[in-house]
Order: sequence, then C-alpha cells, then structure tokens
Amino acid sequence: MSSGADGNGDSSSSDEHVSSDQDPGPAPGTTRSDGGPEEDVSIPGGTPTPNSPEPTSGGYGGAPDDQEMPLTEHIEEMIRRLGIVLVIMAVVSAATFPFADRLVNFLWYSFLPGAPGECLTTGSVLPGPVETGGEACPRVYHPLGLVLARLKVASLVGFLVALPVFVYQTYLFMRPGLYPNERRYYLASVPTSLVLALVGVAFAYFLVLPFIFSYFLFYSQDVATIAFGLGDTFNLILLMMGLFAAIFQIPLFIMLAIMMGVTTRRWLASRRFYFWAGFAGVAFIFSPDPTGMAPFVVGLTMVLLFELTLLLLRWTGR
Repeated sequence: MSSGADGNGDSSSSDEHVSSDQDPGPAPGTTRSDGGPEEDVSIPGGTPTPNSPEPTSGGYGGAPDDQEMPLTEHIEEMIRRLGIVLVIMAVVSAATFPFADRLVNFLWYSFLPGAPGECLTTGSVLPGPVETGGEACPRVYHPLGLVLARLKVASLVGFLVALPVFVYQTYLFMRPGLYPNERRYYLASVPTSLVLALVGVAFAYFLVLPFIFSYFLFYSQDVATIAFGLGDTFNLILLMMGLFAAIFQIPLFIMLAIMMGVTTRRWLASRRFYFWAGFAGVAFIFSPDPTGMAPFVVGLTMVLLFELTLLLLRWTGR
C-alpha cells in the first residue's frame, strides 16, 4: 500500500512536469493571463495580420512601387523636377512681364496715398515724379530700379502659380515610396496648396500691409517728409505677399506629416517652443521692415497657424 501510494505520487508528479514542458501557450489572437492583448505575428508568405505592412511581391516591408535606386539617380530626378518648377515659374513670369506696370501701380497705390494721375506722369511709374499734394509718388534711385520692380512683380505671380506645381512634383518624386492612402493625401494637397497661397496673399494685402504702412506714415508724418523709394518699398510689398503665401502652407505640411505617419500631434505639441523660436528667426531674417513691425506680425501669424492647426487636429481626434 505504501509503495503503491508512492508510485501514484511519482506518476502524478511526472505527468505534471511533462504537461508544463509541453504547454503550447495561448493561441494567436487570444489574451494573455495578465489581461493584455497577444501580439500579432506575421508569417512570411502567409496571410498578413492586421498590424502587418501591406504585402509586396517580395514579401513585406515597403510600398507597392518601391524600388532600390542609386543615389545619383535620386539626385538627378530631384534636380529634373525642380527644373520643371523653375521653368513653369519663368514662363508665367515672362507672360506677366508686359503687364507689370499696371500691377506695380495697382499694388503701390493700394497701400500709399495718391494715384498715378496725381503725380506728373503718363499713367505709369516713371523716374523723378513730382508730387502735387499729399500723394506718395514712387521715386527711382537706381538706373535699373523700374526694370527690377517689373521683374519682381512678374516673379511673384510666377511663384504663386509654381507653388502647387512644386507640391505635385514632390509627390511624383516620393510616389514610389508611398502607400495608396498616402498618395491620396498628397494629391489632395495640390489644389489645397494653391488655395492657401491665395489666402496668404489676401491676408497680406488686406490686413498686414495696410497696417504696416499706416503705422509708418503715422509715426513719421510729424518728423519728416517721406520720400518713398520704388525699390525698397516695393521689395517690402512683394516680400510680404510671397512670405505669407509660403507661411500659409504650414497647416498643410503639418496635416500631411501627421496623416502619412511621419510625426504625431503630441510630438509637435511637446516641442512647440522650439517651433516658436524657429518661426521668430524666420520672421526677423526675412522681414526687412524699417518700422520693425513686420517681423512681429509675421512671427505671430506663424505661431497662430501652428497652434490653430494643432487645435484642429486635437478636436478631430488626430
């Protein structure tokens, strides 16, 4: 009896030992004993699990059209696509140049008092205008000042048209490495880029530039008689318009980066002060304004666009 009991005990112990060694573990897709979900496991050549990348002909890991290319070919393609953007910008600028005088006068007298007919001119900007009242006639202090002003305003039109072309060319450059949903996001950004650029130009035209010139005329009218040089004044006008057309692309780039998985809203929000510092640097470098107001307006606009975009993404649950 004693030995039988001992034998049964040894058999039971041996069975338990074998059972523990041969435990197959939880089945795929079940939960662990601690309550957490079991990780998905991809089987090469089999059906991908939900967290696996999209399959390709050679297995997993890569966009459907992704191919290995030498670095030199990547650089050549990038230069070729940038060349397309520059050519389109040059063609549009050349087509705009014959009408540049009208655009110069339109932009000038949109923000400064007077009209082309009030200066002793023939209806266009000419060197050496004579003021007959309180108008602010443009003065040319450089032999090529008028020609350069025409080129700049024509280049601004070309820049606005080339912005969506630039976005589209970057899409074509990155397309082989993008998944189908990422391609849809990028294509949708092409018309959005043009709309945002026009909104930025309108923002500068209706709000920023009138504010800057009103402030400039106000604080200097009791001190000196202002003579507006065509070159410097027009540089400020065109730079503000082009800069705000680029600044208003910030929401588009943030949303693209988040939708394509490049970054997250939390990551951007946790580093917002670094972005603010970068915005301030860009504003003070690219805003040559004698009043000192333009850098503050530009920097504040960039910060507001950044924060409003993050707020919108948080509201939509991104």
